Amino acid sequence: MLSLSIGEVSAALRKGRLSATELCRRCLNRIRKTRHLNAYITVTEDLAMKQAQEAELRLTRGKPLGPLDGIPFSVKDNFCTENIETTCASHMLRGYFPPFSATVVQKLLDQGAVLVGKTNLDEFAMGSGSTDSVFGPVRNPWSYSVSYREQSREQDPDSDWVIAGGSSGGSAAAVASLSSFMALGSDTGGSTRNPGSLCGLVALKPTYGLLSRHGLIPLVNSMDVPGIMTRTVHDAATVLDVLQGRDEKDSTTVESAYSPSSLPEEFDVRDICVGVPKEYHAPGMSAETLAQWGRVVALFERAGARVKEVSLPHTQHSIVCYHVLCCCEVASNMARFDGLQYGHRSKVDSSTEALYATTRHEGFNSVVRSRILAGNYFLLKQNYDRYFVKAQQIRRLITEDFRRVFQSGVDVLLTPTTLSDAARYSDFIQEDNRTRSAQEDIFTQPVNVAGLPAVTVPTALSSRGLPISLQLIGQSFQDMKLLTVANWMEQQLDFPIIRFHDDTDQERECKLGS
Repeated sequence: MLSLSIGEVSAALRKGRLSATELCRRCLNRIRKTRHLNAYITVTEDLAMKQAQEAELRLTRGKPLGPLDGIPFSVKDNFCTENIETTCASHMLRGYFPPFSATVVQKLLDQGAVLVGKTNLDEFAMGSGSTDSVFGPVRNPWSYSVSYREQSREQDPDSDWVIAGGSSGGSAAAVASLSSFMALGSDTGGSTRNPGSLCGLVALKPTYGLLSRHGLIPLVNSMDVPGIMTRTVHDAATVLDVLQGRDEKDSTTVESAYSPSSLPEEFDVRDICVGVPKEYHAPGMSAETLAQWGRVVALFERAGARVKEVSLPHTQHSIVCYHVLCCCEVASNMARFDGLQYGHRSKVDSSTEALYATTRHEGFNSVVRSRILAGNYFLLKQNYDRYFVKAQQIRRLITEDFRRVFQSGVDVLLTPTTLSDAARYSDFIQEDNRTRSAQEDIFTQPVNVAGLPAVTVPTALSSRGLPISLQLIGQSFQDMKLLTVANWMEQQLDFPIIRFHDDTDQERECKLGS
């Protein structure tokens, strides 16, 4: 039951084969059973059961609010949720209970979706492993899968687990561990697609402006986008249709008048041109990732799609450009956390300056503080033109690279999402956050710089029994067209459902389902 798609569960709820309260109860039980993953910061058990009971009443009367009525979901803990603690996985916001919900969260609630919890992340979404949280690191559910345990040399899973990716690792772990049918993440440089890739999920980063950012605690205003994590492309399309649209509380949103509300029933891949960027053959890419990339390219070619190599020449400068712009906006956004209005306040009160400085030192971890310092350095009067203005100019060139390729007749670009499958936690933490982020974001952040939509789709399991995924990049506001191609790709690949080692509950559910 818990491994079914949103479409399948929604149909079961409407036909009365399953009750919303029973579904919610099973998800909450699953959260308790997978507590070792550290996917959730807050579990909203009482609220979830209340929402499920209300959904069940509507479904019994035959008046569901929409396709998501009664469906359990989770939210990354950098989205505001009314009267539910929102921490950004930081000491700075511990004890902060927002008086409102983010627009995308409210839209899901208005559709009758059931909120089961707030998920873990890198502090203030700064990271690529979900290892830099004050609540501890997130573990990838595939660390406990049959496929990984059979290949692992270690007998004890707790001494040999792999990262979930970041910064939305908690959201990815929640969906992959079957405790949530969908989850919201945020994507500034790949923070939805990276963990989605490592956890074997479909993870969509929509076009900038298609989804409202109101209530998403900002990291980089010009690149932040709410992301969608599901187990199928169809599910991602269903959630996108609910969330997209103009929001008067976010001036960057637009109404996409030409975006269809669902995926087409018929699709001919022969009408599609797939571009393969030569610059994405990056150093450090694993042989297995390269092989999967080549396999899927061949898959499109055999099916009759046009495939051609393309060039995005400024890709090599993208990660540096992204780092400069990210730090500059972080420095600006983090200035609001001063210990005076909300959040953590230091007990040092000898002066306002001392209170302010000590609060920020106590509230932020070293990663956040270092990005603030770097951003303030880049924004100094004597450095402004050399760093910030230059990065903006490079950003324009990167955007023009994409525009030129799409104007040449290319419909989608096919690239890797990450360099390899998930790293062991013990190996991942050997390098600092800045180095890790530069490595992990190499394929994902150019899309944020250009404001384009992108989706990652799992393709196969590696020799270690862990997911390998590929990324499709589309044209602005053609998110449904992008998902249409992704849906075709997903159907050809037949990625396996996760099976957990020594999980009697899942075996029992499989027997019931058959």
